[in-house]
Amino acid sequence: MDALPAVLGAAALLLVVVTARLLLARRNRSPRTAPLSLLVVAGSGGHTTEILRLLSCLSQSYSPRHYIFADSDKMSEDKIRTFEQKSAETYSNSQFTLNRIPRCREVCQSWSSSVLTTLYSILYSFPLTFRLNPDLILCNGPGTCVPVCISALLLEILALKKVIIVYVESICRVETLSLSGKILYYFSDYFIVQWPALKEKYPKSVYLGRIV
Repeated sequence: MDALPAVLGAAALLLVVVTARLLLARRNRSPRTAPLSLLVVAGSGGHTTEILRLLSCLSQSYSPRHYIFADSDKMSEDKIRTFEQKSAETYSNSQFTLNRIPRCREVCQSWSSSVLTTLYSILYSFPLTFRLNPDLILCNGPGTCVPVCISALLLEILALKKVIIVYVESICRVETLSLSGKILYYFSDYFIVQWPALKEKYPKSVYLGRIV
């Protein structure tokens, strides 16, 4: 019974992502069955585990999958490789890339110095995001997702491409948003929360219940 809310929530998330895909197909006037380039932002701690659970609900039509994580995050890289190796056992044409960017803020780093490291990360992320050319970004709260999403917004501002941003707040955030969530709440196309208290505080958000 405990798994039922997560299953229903994951199905609801799938519906949101499919809707985003249809909007992209309509905007680009392309067949709805065309592959959708997906950029996934992974992060240390439980962020990568949660995002990989979400990815397991998506079909292989969301391909290629481009993963971005901090250059010092070896654990996320190992988890992604394991996930993709298992996926390749089922789907022989599975395609993915691994990409690293400078970390925005290290543990115990001062907030003043983190401004400079975040700006550097944005400058590094912009040409990478432009080269990967994603249709959809899926992220769930690591600090790494901020420069990546800002880079996607710059692509739109410069009239280069519109990238749909789907942000899923971590299950750990019950009453308050993470710092990444507080920033991207205003810029994401779909902002998904997993607790009703957050929906009450942030009306733009979409409450789907537990999805991981």
